[in-house]
Amino acid sequence: MRLLLAIFLPWLQFFTIGRPFAGIIRLILQLTLIGWIPAALWSVYALSQYKTDEKIRKAMQR
Repeated sequence: MRLLLAIFLPWLQFFTIGRPFAGIIRLILQLTLIGWIPAALWSVYALSQYKTDEKIRKAMQR
């Protein structure tokens, strides 16, 4: 679900992973047609980093 958000609504996906400031920047990028593609790519990358951080956090708790 978050991957779909990252592709179609990059700014909203940043709010779901706790990075509202980055979400506002992506919203500004997405308002331009040219900026939408980099915003989506950046959002997918940030989502993968978030998932990696979550896995590391769970491993460290064990």
